[in-house]
Amino acid sequence: MNINIPRIQNTDSGNFFLIAGPCAIEGEQMAFDIAGQVNDICRRLGIPYIFKGSYRKANRSKRDSFTGIGDEKALGILRAVGAQFGIPVTTDIHTDPEAAMAAEYVDVLQIPAFLCRQTSLLVAAAQTGKVVNIKKGQFVSPEAMRFAMEKVQEEGNPNVILTERGTTFGYQDLIVDFRGLPVMQSFGAPVVLDCTHSLQQPNQSSGVTGGRPALIETIARAGIAVGADGLFIETHPKPSEAKSDGANMLPLDRLEGLLERLVRIREAIR
Repeated sequence: MNINIPRIQNTDSGNFFLIAGPCAIEGEQMAFDIAGQVNDICRRLGIPYIFKGSYRKANRSKRDSFTGIGDEKALGILRAVGAQFGIPVTTDIHTDPEAAMAAEYVDVLQIPAFLCRQTSLLVAAAQTGKVVNIKKGQFVSPEAMRFAMEKVQEEGNPNVILTERGTTFGYQDLIVDFRGLPVMQSFGAPVVLDCTHSLQQPNQSSGVTGGRPALIETIARAGIAVGADGLFIETHPKPSEAKSDGANMLPLDRLEGLLERLVRIREAIR
């Protein structure tokens, strides 16, 4: 990895790195349980690991959907997870003032896909000096992500990650164009494949986003074969009980086997 992420481990293994955790921080024990299990798996397999959890869900289909347990409480849990396990943590931000606020607690700031063209947000994130992970909008070409990346770099912050998370395919589905990974890598930034959000089925008539989690391994295998630098996987012990995005999350007990198989694919293409 050609960017500086504080506390990241196993960087000399030659493996892809992993951004993984629950969609949203639902509570302290849940966050610690997930982070601990994933960290143990990644240490055994030599995978650099970043814990992910949203401190607030700002983009919901319905007004009464779960948005969080409180900003300071959730951010405090993220910081505690990083300190407990000695790993970097990340969360998404949605408005300019949130950049400086979240930067006090996390190592990587994530820009949601819908906001990847929001210049002031990108600039605010860049100015914190934190690593900035920009998720590619469902409506944006891989080629256009160069300009999002440059908005961060022009503030003097070279630490940018770009994440592919699918492209709008009709009204209620997404599709992954794997050509986009090498295109974005050509800009000089590490490129991550979001294996769970790429399988969302948004805009359902029920007002709750659907998904196709049975295809997570298919997407992940293809991403590693193409040469993705990292993977993004949302995981939960009981996705059916998750307060956000349960329809496209990977059950936590399936993560270890998946990562073992992906490491073998990585070894085969090196």
